[in-house]
Amino acid sequence: MAESKWVLIDAKGVSLGRVASFAANKLMGKDKPDWTSYSDNGDFVIVINASKAKLTGKKTDNKEYNFHSGYPGGLKTYNYKDMVKKDPTYPILQAVKGMLPKNRLSDALLKKIKIYSDENHPHTAQQPVKLEIIR
Repeated sequence: MAESKWVLIDAKGVSLGRVASFAANKLMGKDKPDWTSYSDNGDFVIVINASKAKLTGKKTDNKEYNFHSGYPGGLKTYNYKDMVKKDPTYPILQAVKGMLPKNRLSDALLKKIKIYSDENHPHTAQQPVKLEIIR
């Protein structure tokens, strides 16, 4: 198993999809030469300024997140603006989750991502390396 590093990604002013795909590749370890699809050899990822990620077009009004209680009539729908007010980290978490493999490994990979809505994070002791996302 490869050694996992800590990586810091700043989502301020970057498209939500770019942040999610960059984070998913780092989590899976696809940028490493010893990548295999069945092993967890990716890095730990810290995403800061999650509430400041941007969306293009009319997605801030039209993008919806659905929740269902399991009971008849239990569907709740939130658009992107309301979801960012309720939980600013949720849209990035769901975008990254959708880009990970659909198997047991994705649960282990999702435990390695830490998302924060502002610039403050408690992981300074891990000495994360800040990476720039190419726009």
